[in-house]
Amino acid sequence: MTLEQTARDTVQAVVVDDGLLLLIDTPDGRRLPSGPPELAERPQATAARVVYELTGYLVDGSSILEPEEEPAEGPVAGPSTVVCRLLSDTPSAEARLTPEQLRWTPFAEAIGAGLPDAVRQYLEGHTPL
Repeated sequence: MTLEQTARDTVQAVVVDDGLLLLIDTPDGRRLPSGPPELAERPQATAARVVYELTGYLVDGSSILEPEEEPAEGPVAGPSTVVCRLLSDTPSAEARLTPEQLRWTPFAEAIGAGLPDAVRQYLEGHTPL
């Protein structure tokens, strides 16, 4: 990411599969796969591309998560967040990250992991019983 790019230029991918959320290990802790869009790329396409480049998993970027409500002081530009459906069970060997850097985390555990509110609310609404 260049210095000119901001948080709103980032797309976060919420990759879910059977009650698990894909997180990646970084020096700053676990986070959602994310990256900047290419020129004229829609957030759903960015999410699918970034997930494949980082993890090797094929996903479809199916829907954009919107924050529940805006803060009282007005809208705050933040990253786009896209829910993705897993299309492949095994990651490609071309991934930038190693399998050891990928964490399939149960929703209940991920909810308390400091995720954005929209992601947490999505997981709470989709947690298997």
